[in-house]
Amino acid sequence: MNSTEPRWFAFLESNTTGTGREFCAAARARGLRPVLLTRDPDRYPYVTEDAVETLVLDTADPAAVMEACASLAEGAGLAGITSSSEYFVADAARAAAGLGLPAPDGDAIARCRAKDLQRAALAAHGVPVPAWRAVSDAAGAVEAAVAIGHPVVLKPVSGSGSTGVRLCRDRAETEAWAHRLLDRATDERGNAVPSRILVEAAVDGPEFSVETFDGEVVTVVGKHIGPPPHFVETGHDIPAPVDPGTAAELGDTALRAVKALGLGWGGAHTEIRRSAQGPVVIEVNPRLAGGMIPVAVRAATGTDLVDAMIARAAGQGTEPPGTRHPQAAAGHAAVRFVMAAGEGRVTAVDGVEDAVAGPGVVVAAPGTAVGRQVRITHSFQDRLGCVVATGADTGQAGSRAESAVRMIRIELEDPATPEEGNGGR
Repeated sequence: MNSTEPRWFAFLESNTTGTGREFCAAARARGLRPVLLTRDPDRYPYVTEDAVETLVLDTADPAAVMEACASLAEGAGLAGITSSSEYFVADAARAAAGLGLPAPDGDAIARCRAKDLQRAALAAHGVPVPAWRAVSDAAGAVEAAVAIGHPVVLKPVSGSGSTGVRLCRDRAETEAWAHRLLDRATDERGNAVPSRILVEAAVDGPEFSVETFDGEVVTVVGKHIGPPPHFVETGHDIPAPVDPGTAAELGDTALRAVKALGLGWGGAHTEIRRSAQGPVVIEVNPRLAGGMIPVAVRAATGTDLVDAMIARAAGQGTEPPGTRHPQAAAGHAAVRFVMAAGEGRVTAVDGVEDAVAGPGVVVAAPGTAVGRQVRITHSFQDRLGCVVATGADTGQAGSRAESAVRMIRIELEDPATPEEGNGGR
């Protein structure tokens, strides 16, 4: 090992909605040398802009990942391995553990990512979840929907960012969407998908997420969701504008869910609907939140979840995530997204500098670039940019973020080709 060079910190792929870039910056700030292991560096514009080194390999092959990480360890040394992508967190954990580096339980993460196994584990531990069934054909989906009662929600058993999630209000919609999901051979990352889907009861009520770290609640987030029948997240409010009792109830539900799934090392992002009967867990994600939520959490509370995650995975000391930094905490923050209004090739991205200069704006960034194809997917891929803004209260933070979003203009021409999209988590 060459002690004069910074140790590597390996990222197994990345998400594409902002925090992947934050992860690399946090590693550098801790004196580490980020390297991205990826099949396609072009998926991540920030890699070139920030001069992040890359290794190109088949990241779906655990043996290839382990070989690459072992090679890094033999050189300058490898401090840690993680991923900000939902699709690669389990493999990153297993690679880290295989090299004796700090890591969560990769098998627990893999079980959590299988939504049917997650549902079964939560229900077995008394954590409230929607009525559900896992099915492997369209006829089974219709049968399950009739038994549960329409409307129902259909979704892949593995996935992220609302991809493939749809509200189905009758038998015809259920059958058609089930066929569409089951006809897919691969996900948006090109990975093979399981030949089963989840059918679950639709839960009415506002949606929240609870951000936890090492088994402690950091904050509760209020979510803004686009119009049905899809569930695209269009914004976040931090902290959620709810009374302390409601926040405590949501936080307790999330901690019970995380414990039931054998998680609790590092970050978790638990999505909850608060129905008339109380909180219902929609999904537990064994990773930090995407969608720039960690950036907004830092702006609102002073708690840097991304830095805490890098420190945890590198075995470095860090302040407890619950530690507040009043001098850095605005109290309230909001995230709003630039949503795709149509399909086509990006010809111009303007107004970003004006958005950055807006009052309270912490981050204003496009999520696409000139030359890229845009198509409507009714998932997180429809988000073409984002703004994080702070304010004296939730309303002011949200208003500032929305004003800045309107300044960002993304011009399109020509229809998008079916095989091209904006990326994946």
